Amino acid sequence: MNMILFMIALSLTLSVALTTLNFWLAQMTPDSEKLSPYECGFDPLGSARLPFSIRFFLVAILFLLFDLEIALLLPLPWATQLQSPTTTLIWASTLILILTLGLVYEWIQGGLEWAE
Repeated sequence: MNMILFMIALSLTLSVALTTLNFWLAQMTPDSEKLSPYECGFDPLGSARLPFSIRFFLVAILFLLFDLEIALLLPLPWATQLQSPTTTLIWASTLILILTLGLVYEWIQGGLEWAE
């Protein structure tokens, strides 16, 4: 019982301390550099409607797609310990085959080419 009360008191103390620190830090006066938006090297004072290359968007989407599919393969070493590791390996091989076919398709279609 004493341990639970100690943990609750510690949590409340820590919460109050962090909240106080947050309000104290928010009252500091920021300079103009802190108030300006960070735009990854682009001029923040220029137009926000600059043309954007669709190639960057395509590569980003392809990266997310293949990265998500690879994340599905990460638990594969532990899945081989299941009751039917053969079925697991067949499904994993099918997934890798589909990923490879998708990559070959994108390559043939020129989706990975930078020069137009």
